[in-house]
Amino acid sequence: MKRVQIITSVHLIALMICMHLQVCQSQAVKPGDHLSYLDNGKVRLGVDLNLGGSIIYFARSGNHRNMVNYADRGREIQMSDYSGPIPYLVDGKKPDKTWAGLGWNPIQCGDVAGNSSKLLAFHNTGKEIYVKCIPMQWPLDNVPGSCTFECWITLKGNAANIRCRVVNHRKDHTQYPARGQELPAVYTNGPWYRIFSYTGDKPFTNGPLTRVPTSFPWSHVRGTEHWVALVDKSNNGLGVFTPDCEGYGAGFFGSPGKGSSADSATGYIGPTCPDILDHNIIYQYHYTLIAGSLEEIRQYVYRHSPPQSPPSFTFNRDRQHWYYLNAHDTGWPIRGELNIIPDTNNPAILSPTGLWSATSGSILTVDASFKIGAKQLRIFWERFNSPSFTILNSNTFPIFDDGKFHVYHFNMASSKEYYGEITKVEFMMNTDGKAGDYVRIKSISFK
Repeated sequence: MKRVQIITSVHLIALMICMHLQVCQSQAVKPGDHLSYLDNGKVRLGVDLNLGGSIIYFARSGNHRNMVNYADRGREIQMSDYSGPIPYLVDGKKPDKTWAGLGWNPIQCGDVAGNSSKLLAFHNTGKEIYVKCIPMQWPLDNVPGSCTFECWITLKGNAANIRCRVVNHRKDHTQYPARGQELPAVYTNGPWYRIFSYTGDKPFTNGPLTRVPTSFPWSHVRGTEHWVALVDKSNNGLGVFTPDCEGYGAGFFGSPGKGSSADSATGYIGPTCPDILDHNIIYQYHYTLIAGSLEEIRQYVYRHSPPQSPPSFTFNRDRQHWYYLNAHDTGWPIRGELNIIPDTNNPAILSPTGLWSATSGSILTVDASFKIGAKQLRIFWERFNSPSFTILNSNTFPIFDDGKFHVYHFNMASSKEYYGEITKVEFMMNTDGKAGDYVRIKSISFK
């Protein structure tokens, strides 16, 4: 069973997974002597060197209850990235019909046809595991990804900290729209079927947890404390903590409460952020796996989360998870600013999803240069209890359309609809994308 990703149609992709389950089971992974482990006396983690160094073992030290499902090359705990085109064809090879809607999708383990990724480098110092591989395009038969994947893994207490890096070297230089990236894809075994997270608007206050429906297709979870856990009937299991991401896919397939790593039944957690993956990008992220009870998982997150404050973004080296509609930028590498070029009417610049109070983030400061043939900028916002952009939740602000940098202080509180908990903003420009138009942005912050 392949990972679900938030792209064009979650439900369509989930339906394709249902159709493909039996095929994937015929490609079952069989771990052997090609495993390498770290163990700090609290947790034990193992990677499979025949599967690109993906994680196939994670358990409390000494209890031998592996929580990771490896029934096929689309499971495990592994890196998985997405871009265009859709469908993705190479030298006349067409994707498996079930997975054609995924487009460009290299994954760490291998492909749907059972071919494994190629390991390029590995070390295990006893304190750190490092792996580097050429991933495979999941939907295609024996097509290497035009990129490399790297992971650095260390253990601390009851947790594993994993840093990941994607280095693209695609011949296709098209800048495809942002896609939801799995950061990473995590699959557990049947006994770990109960899904929990904090999904309210007052994170880090020890508020009651939400039990997420164990649905298939997967549910979308807004984990406002940046974690989701899959636990067993005694509320012990695996938590996934992603400080830069609060959107998750989560669910369970099969008969809950039983099953081993090679069985079909599986739980899923997939932290998801929309990001543009340029042909030459160096894309990095990190996540933490936590073994323990729900309370232990949550308290680990509390101890390792920064103080809560309104968001602030400086575009020194990357896009900070911002992305566009009807627009593109000048590409990677990012050097101190986003240089955005409208493509068609009403181009938009969208923020990542977060959570901040309207009162603590009422002034939006933007260091930007506009040349769009318009004297106003419309800014939309989403509230926690109203997660969509509407004309009611928007306001227009004057701008200088002179191509020079200015520091703007937009008073968001000038609208009576800017209240409560804010989760996202969008800048929409009233322009038709004529030649020579651009927006350059150095920083964006709420205060």
